[in-house]
Amino acid sequence: MSLQCCYGGTTIQALKLASIPSRICSSSSSSSSSLRSSTAISRRLTLFKTLTSTNSIHRLPFFIIRALSSTAAAAQPLIDSTAATVSPDYSVKPQWKAAIDFKSILENKAAMAENLNNRNSNANLELVIELYERLLALQKQEVEDLRYERNIVANKMKGKVEPLERQILIEEGKSLKEKLLTLEEDLVKLTDALQREAQCIPNMAHPDVPIGGEDSSIVRKMVGAPREFTFPIKDHVQLGKELDLFDFDAAAEVSGSKFYYLKNEAVLLEMGLINWTLSEVMKRGFTPLTTPEIARSLVVEKCGFQPRGDNTQVYSIEGTDQCLIGTAEIPVGGIHMDSILADSSLPLKYVAYSHCFRTEAGAAGAATRGLYRVHQFSKVEMFILCRPEESNAYHEELIEIEEDLFSKLGLHFKTLDMATGDLGAPAYRKYDVEAWMPGLGRYGEISSASNCTDYQSRRLGIRYRPESTNPATNTKKGKSPPEFVHTLNATACAVPRMMVCLLENYQQEDGSVVIPEPLGPFMGGIQVITPKLK
Repeated sequence: MSLQCCYGGTTIQALKLASIPSRICSSSSSSSSSLRSSTAISRRLTLFKTLTSTNSIHRLPFFIIRALSSTAAAAQPLIDSTAATVSPDYSVKPQWKAAIDFKSILENKAAMAENLNNRNSNANLELVIELYERLLALQKQEVEDLRYERNIVANKMKGKVEPLERQILIEEGKSLKEKLLTLEEDLVKLTDALQREAQCIPNMAHPDVPIGGEDSSIVRKMVGAPREFTFPIKDHVQLGKELDLFDFDAAAEVSGSKFYYLKNEAVLLEMGLINWTLSEVMKRGFTPLTTPEIARSLVVEKCGFQPRGDNTQVYSIEGTDQCLIGTAEIPVGGIHMDSILADSSLPLKYVAYSHCFRTEAGAAGAATRGLYRVHQFSKVEMFILCRPEESNAYHEELIEIEEDLFSKLGLHFKTLDMATGDLGAPAYRKYDVEAWMPGLGRYGEISSASNCTDYQSRRLGIRYRPESTNPATNTKKGKSPPEFVHTLNATACAVPRMMVCLLENYQQEDGSVVIPEPLGPFMGGIQVITPKLK
């Protein structure tokens, strides 16, 4: 069992780990009574099998997701878009099932279709609706009728009947039972097909999100101005070499390109950034965490990321159902998986430190050199679980925390309201922060903050039970029915890109780099990084 990822056409393998069995989900069907004749039932069974024969349909592949940092367009189609029907005899069930609101999909078909178009998503809405309607019809018109017929036969058996008639009823009961078992198997397969397709549909977008590609994103705030230099500026790669802070060459020999060693003050700068960020965010009421850095594939998928497929950003561990995390959002999102939270416990606010791993498939060029785009890095992530009506307010709180942190470090940056084409599948709305990097001569993304509403919680099974004094909203047991929480995430500090900003913006003419005042106490009092004596 090895860690495997395609890199430059070469398969890299390492990290021996044990295999963990995956979770298998099943479905059940409902029942009610509606009288139909056995002959009519047989005709409908024949028609159903004809409609769903392997000669007239396409087979569904595995539920595959494309990329960790994917946009909504990354939801790959699970079936040929020209297919009108789906085979009930494919062999692999989904590993998990989301609590998808199919009623809302049917009632808001036009809005859903527009949302998919705005996000450039390949999700097949028409197929989802077709499968759902077929499932409802099959449950109502077939399974329930067969069950009703079987119950009639069973009731007749309870009375006094002649031996010959009893034998006829026994044979009829056996026949109905066999038909019911076959039909219920078809229902399970149809349910699995529906789940696979529906889980590709991205979240709805906030009505104020700008429509279009990344270029359509709107600047909502600009902080500071670019520093004016009176001397030729250097980028962070040159500064790091002259100040003996990085070693990319040795790391490339040991691990491959886009890895690095931090040295000397750079190590202290990383630790200082992490500890300062944690202390600042904890003042806002966030609970600190360190997280596992390996997660099961199903948890990665439930959070809306894509551990398998072409151009994936996720390192998957071969022979297991595990992946290296690309963000602490994944293990933090999994803490309360399959649970009902107390209303009084909300909001839950976490600030998590972890290492992150990303394949950065397809990333190359001068714009991504040095520390800007790497395979492994340290990051501090904020994560909130809250009541649905509060998520918009907490989204604003998260971006305000990010802006406050970057302002205290003296960075020039802009905050963007990202357009629909740049939203990840879970995001209802996303704000990005781009800071000026003078050595690179451009703005670079250093943070983002996303409101995912109930997209992740429906997949992770995270609900809460509202406290209610209104008897009309209570269940038979006197409690309010549970509802799905909303989840939000935001990057407080992605260390490598913060280093790029600090080194390039605080460089001096003599080749030294000044440490921003807030970080001094977290770096043992170091105020300036100076060139080393040869």
